[in-house]
Amino acid sequence: MSSNMEHSPIDELNPRVRGLKPSATVAINERSNRLRAEGREIYKLGLGQSPFPVPDCVVAELQRQGHQKDYLPVRGLQALREAVADHHRRFYGIECSAENVIVGPGSKELMFLLQLAYHGEIVIPTPAWVSYEPQARILGRSVRLLSTSMEDGYRITAEQLDSLCAEKPGQPRILVLNDPSNPTGQAYPREELEQIAEVARKHRVVVLSDEIYGKLDHDGGHVSIVPMYPEGTIFSSGLSKWCGAGGWRLGVFVVPDCLHWLLDAMAAVASETFTSTSAPIQYAAVTAFNRSMEIRVYLGQCRRILKALGNRLADDLREAGARILAPDGGFYLFPDFEPFRGALLERGIRNSHELCDRLMDETGVATLPGAEFGRPPEELTLRLSYVNFDGKGALDAAIDVPENEPLDDAFLEENCPDTVKAVSLICGWVKAGGRKD
Repeated sequence: MSSNMEHSPIDELNPRVRGLKPSATVAINERSNRLRAEGREIYKLGLGQSPFPVPDCVVAELQRQGHQKDYLPVRGLQALREAVADHHRRFYGIECSAENVIVGPGSKELMFLLQLAYHGEIVIPTPAWVSYEPQARILGRSVRLLSTSMEDGYRITAEQLDSLCAEKPGQPRILVLNDPSNPTGQAYPREELEQIAEVARKHRVVVLSDEIYGKLDHDGGHVSIVPMYPEGTIFSSGLSKWCGAGGWRLGVFVVPDCLHWLLDAMAAVASETFTSTSAPIQYAAVTAFNRSMEIRVYLGQCRRILKALGNRLADDLREAGARILAPDGGFYLFPDFEPFRGALLERGIRNSHELCDRLMDETGVATLPGAEFGRPPEELTLRLSYVNFDGKGALDAAIDVPENEPLDDAFLEENCPDTVKAVSLICGWVKAGGRKD
């Protein structure tokens, strides 16, 4: 049926989503898969997906609970909320109960609900995970990006936060604190968290502490800001990173008593949108959060592999001439190729998007540009997700190496060959053009 409507269909889109692109991490994964299907050799350092399998005990519990078909409470299965609260008391030192916990289909969804429920400015240190800012923009929230520097470990300082809050005293704000960081792999030392907590308390800033990579601190010594500012911090985590279960889509928030009104509002919105999180997944997640030797050993070996690999790759990039910090946790690197600016400019490469595109075209290595993480477009930074290896095979091999022995280069080259090769290709590619004096 023809239409005489003269306006474009795009005019009917909500202005807040008009021009919105798919998440950069999702887009690079889909592009990588298309190129592989076309026969290209692609090294997938774009999507941040854990390479490790879901622990056997958790998978077995999911199989046992496959018959669960009923809608569960909006806030989550009571047994799961109790397990989460107990886990957080033991692991993070967070005093909480099941009443402080809400479960959602991924922490990403819970973050969206929080910003929907809370009407205030969103403060995001950059570089930052790709979805924080777009979520805020979709909801029409005011966003303040605070740029950090490599010299400060890409971490926001208490002075920066204090200066921003002093501009409009009393304005409601949420500070998004990602620790350890995606994309930099850097973690906040205790003393810096204490200083940030003091400023947040002074200005009554709500802190959203995204600690999805906390259990992947490479030395197992992750420190949470929650015990330092318990009355104003919302803890965010889930199963995707430390339990290798990204596709299961289960996230958790721990909300303090004095912010219970926010939890109530989030639950009300959840009841009108996703209703509840998948029942079999919630039942299985109880096993993931419960204390067990299997989970402890699994996590220990995951950290051991990621630490050895992250340090090796950072060393390789540094020796090639890139500016880079070794990671503290998670599975990301954030190299800066500024020393190669002159040589890259001669190739027509002026910014991080062009750098990322040319790397993909000429080496087959998929990365993400720093501009997607809130950095200036002209900055020559990239995020590398060093997970392009067989996680199960690496875990099995690591168990055979005594814990008091390091996982050496020979181990990494045998068990993480594509990841090591991908970074070698990057190093060779940038060095081929020479360095800026």
